[in-house]
Amino acid sequence: MVCPSWFSFILYNPIRKLFTDREKILTDSGISKESIVLEVGAGNGFLTEMLAKHAKKIYAIELQEGMIRKLRKRIAGFGQNVTVIRGDIASIVLEEEFVDVCMLYYSFHEFSEQEKAAENISKTVKPGGIVSIYEPTIEVGKYTMLHTVSLFEQRGFVKLREETRMLTRFVSLRKSPQ
Repeated sequence: MVCPSWFSFILYNPIRKLFTDREKILTDSGISKESIVLEVGAGNGFLTEMLAKHAKKIYAIELQEGMIRKLRKRIAGFGQNVTVIRGDIASIVLEEEFVDVCMLYYSFHEFSEQEKAAENISKTVKPGGIVSIYEPTIEVGKYTMLHTVSLFEQRGFVKLREETRMLTRFVSLRKSPQ
């Protein structure tokens, strides 16, 4: 189930900011000042604003118009560094092999067409690029996360790192060079 935009205050609040090391998320995901990042399920911008401060270019994909309005307000000061795209990652048409990192922060479990989403994401990531997946442990169990990982492994990605933290499951995968 997709988090409704009227409930987005839970996604961006002082307590979440206090307990989430967003800098570590960027480091663990291999994001640098030269990275072009595709953030799928950007929501109201909890991670987008950090990405905009630390990466070269962000393409933030969001499905809900209500979230997009909040996202645009949050990133208004970043100019051309962030491009917001309204759409469903399972059906949207994007340029192939143009991003260094695809960030899926607490979003993949909400996608209704995960196979198609994984296919589209895989096409957008450059050879040698990274898919970084963070999921909530409360909603995403071990076997669901294994299934998510397998969707990307079937498309030429190799697992680099996997961790289960108190509230988060994390996996980083690299696309095999062609």
